[in-house]
Amino acid sequence: MEPFSSEILWIVIFGFIIAFILAFAVGANDVANSYGTSVGSGVLTFKQACILATIFEISGSVLLGYKVADTIRKGILDISIYQNSEKMLMFGMLSALIGSAIWLLVATYFRLPVSTTHSIVGSTVGFSLVAHGTQGLHLTTLGSIVLSWFVSPLFSGLVSIMIYSLIQKLIIKSENPVNSGLIALPIIYGLTIFVNVLSVTLDGSKLLGMENIPIWLSFTISITAMILVAIVVQLLVVPWQRRKIQPLDGNDNISSKQTRDLESKFNGSVSTIATMNVSTISLSAPVIKQQDDSEENVKRLFHFLQTLTAVFTSFAHGGNDVSNAIGPLIAIWMIYKEGNVLQKSESPIYLLLFGGVGMVIGLWVLGKRVNDTIGKNITKITPINGFTVESSAAATVLLASKLGIPISSTHCIVGSVVFVGAVFGEKGQEKKTVDWSLFRSIIFAWLVTLPVAGAISAFTMWLFLFIT
Repeated sequence: MEPFSSEILWIVIFGFIIAFILAFAVGANDVANSYGTSVGSGVLTFKQACILATIFEISGSVLLGYKVADTIRKGILDISIYQNSEKMLMFGMLSALIGSAIWLLVATYFRLPVSTTHSIVGSTVGFSLVAHGTQGLHLTTLGSIVLSWFVSPLFSGLVSIMIYSLIQKLIIKSENPVNSGLIALPIIYGLTIFVNVLSVTLDGSKLLGMENIPIWLSFTISITAMILVAIVVQLLVVPWQRRKIQPLDGNDNISSKQTRDLESKFNGSVSTIATMNVSTISLSAPVIKQQDDSEENVKRLFHFLQTLTAVFTSFAHGGNDVSNAIGPLIAIWMIYKEGNVLQKSESPIYLLLFGGVGMVIGLWVLGKRVNDTIGKNITKITPINGFTVESSAAATVLLASKLGIPISSTHCIVGSVVFVGAVFGEKGQEKKTVDWSLFRSIIFAWLVTLPVAGAISAFTMWLFLFIT
């Protein structure tokens, strides 16, 4: 096929339109996962979350998205079997876009967080079965992807429990939770920065010239960033947080003084037993209040940390899941540009940017539906467990991005929310920490995602082949 053939231009144009709709659907259903816990805990408003997502989803798409996009467009199928039948592969990729987009829009309408990765992989397998049966499917790659769907929520959930257990033991249940939290802040900030800088520099973005950075240099840069951030937090953030907490401590002192004055008025006017009872009641009040205030102060320490981890989760999501939206589009564009199915060129930055923009528009318009499911309806989210959930999910997704494995960020975030809620959650009026009926609905949606998206894609591919 000649490059830039006018015969297939309509497929390219249609592909851009459907890919934008799919990116919109990915943003509406999936980008909300990055900020659901921050909005649910009250640390961010939905508008603030959308502004941050606009910056960091697009950044992640451009800087990290190329590697997973290559897996989506070339790793699942042996594209060489479409040699001399380039138009068929273009029809297939278009069918994958359509199948995935339809299913994601339906799931978003019902407020169900499903896997965009499941959707696009299922759609790709669907059209391939119609075109060539099982021939050409990279079963090993497909198997590793399928395995990651089960491993990722489990792994992310276990990491969440580990992180929260450390916070609970070293900070929340310490003799002085506030002081322990202030001491830990530089360490927590530093480690968070280390993980994310390492993810960017290690086999990093070709756009920034980081693809050939030696491992030792990548670790040196990451450790340096960790130390600098820890110093800045110790010198600036810790004193600032301490000043914010002091007014609350002052109220505690006033409350205690008023209680002692009240006790002195009762002394001498009632019997000894009555005095003892009043003293017991009055003395217990400031202790309870002081405990509540300490817990609230510790939660306040994690407000900005949760925002920071939400930003990194968003960055990771952009890097991993932009491929779900525009991986097939890149394949269509490369066939049109090069005239063959081998797609030797790398994923273009401008198409990654196109996908990132589509995702954030989807978040602004429809993202609140799934955002509420993640952040409010499964379990109660606080700044502490929200930070834990986002940290573990971000680490899991970033690791997968560097390995080129298109895992489900939805599975990671939901797995972490459920694990933390079930183990450490605060019981509400219904005496349960996780809405298990909602979780069962989500699991059902996960199970049907691949076959439903695959079936729509397969039917669309059959239709294309029948018409042409």
